[in-house]
Amino acid sequence: MKKSFLVICFCLLSSLTFAQWTVSYHQSSFLPFVGVNKQFGERFIPEFRLGTNDFLSDFDVELVANLILAKKESFEFYGGIGPHIGDIDGVVIPIGLNVYPFAKKDFGFQMEIAPMIGSFDWLRGSIGIRYRFLKDE
Repeated sequence: MKKSFLVICFCLLSSLTFAQWTVSYHQSSFLPFVGVNKQFGERFIPEFRLGTNDFLSDFDVELVANLILAKKESFEFYGGIGPHIGDIDGVVIPIGLNVYPFAKKDFGFQMEIAPMIGSFDWLRGSIGIRYRFLKDE
């Protein structure tokens, strides 16, 4: 019930604000998940993540505070920390790389490794895609 409430609140808040968003899909060694984030300033990127299994019977929720540690035109290296609620309740510490190889820097790829510390410790790896809704310049 708590997870459903968090998802509904996030969707309502997202629809009320006009902002530049990024969506992502991560294929993971634990559960595949989707993420939604918005960058604040030059370095801070909070991200809401929702993971599920193939039958939609198991949901995991994360709210991660990521910080860009290094940034060039075609890539971003980041690290973060946040709560993970689901099969493993605890803390997730993602460290990852976003790569934007095309001329228009809206579509890219990501890879991440994330120790999960909670009811039992787990190391999650993921690869995936990202799409940034860039503002018209």
